Amino acid sequence: MDFSIPEELTSARELAQQIFNDFTTVDRLKKIEQQDQRFDAELWQALAAAGLLGLDIEECHGGTDMGFFALSALCEEAGRCVAPIPLVPVLVAAAGTLRRFGSNALRDRWLPAIADGSACITAALEEYQNDDPAAPAATASPLDGGMAISGTRICVSHASSAARILVSARTDGGDLVVALVDPRAAGVTLTPQTVTGGDTCHEMQMDQVQVPAEDVVVSGARAGEAMRWAVQATRTALCATVLGLTDKMMRMTGSYTTEREQFGRAIATFQAVSHRVADCYIDVECLRLVTHQAASLIDQGRPAEEAVTIAKIWCGDTAHRVSQAAQHCHGGTGVDRDYPLFRYCMAARQIELTLGNSASLTGQLGEQIAAEFLATA
Repeated sequence: MDFSIPEELTSARELAQQIFNDFTTVDRLKKIEQQDQRFDAELWQALAAAGLLGLDIEECHGGTDMGFFALSALCEEAGRCVAPIPLVPVLVAAAGTLRRFGSNALRDRWLPAIADGSACITAALEEYQNDDPAAPAATASPLDGGMAISGTRICVSHASSAARILVSARTDGGDLVVALVDPRAAGVTLTPQTVTGGDTCHEMQMDQVQVPAEDVVVSGARAGEAMRWAVQATRTALCATVLGLTDKMMRMTGSYTTEREQFGRAIATFQAVSHRVADCYIDVECLRLVTHQAASLIDQGRPAEEAVTIAKIWCGDTAHRVSQAAQHCHGGTGVDRDYPLFRYCMAARQIELTLGNSASLTGQLGEQIAAEFLATA
């Protein structure tokens, strides 16, 4: 079997690295963080001009159609630079779901605009005490040929600047509905939320928000399939982002400990320090393996639930352990806001707890394995 990375993917990754390096200097990140929204519009447009926003969008809609695996590589490079852009909610959760489950009219209307950076559609997947959009508390009822949606979503990335927000809701009959909600529509209330990673997020309250029929993406059994895909793809993209974050933290720690001297020698020569950094390397490489496995299965359209769950468990554990080790080895320098490490740790912590933490997912995986065993016993 050929496990080599295709040349076009390598070229896309190198192009992404170049753009991210140009737009994510420490001074530029500080400037972006002083704005009302943590969003670098110039970086977003640079990615669009390079064709990178359309990696998982078909050529007929202005993309390059390189697939989900290529998009996960872009997320990894964004994580490596803590890029202040909403790649995962826009390109994965929203555009990816729309591409695979939306009508021709919706795809024709929105995907070209997402690929060229002229429009942003984000996704609202999480509710209070519920991170499964396939089992939402939000409700939907028929109204004037469309739907009226009520409910609350939390941690909605860039909701105030989005053209539409992808949400799921359940009808009185128990059917699932996935729709695009206009954040400026009557009945929508957006309240800013402060999140660990510093991203621009809102609580989104919907009170009988009218959604026209043409903005209903999918309903019924197909809607459940859409939300399961959205969760799996989003979790995998978050794993890829943490892969970039933790790989960079590990390398920063290696560099710092080889330069920092104590007792007349570099602290990297102390066995306790070198073992901690070596453990980080093992964690990062394990995360790389399981993330690539999950992304590859999704890219091929094969069943990926178990692989994604395993990847997200590794994602949370690796984010936690590498952040802790990096801070420990850096000493007080690690929390200095003039030193970049704190951004990586904060971003990693937020993703660690997004769409299920390691403990809850380990429990789910155990139940799944037990059910499979009992079914064959």
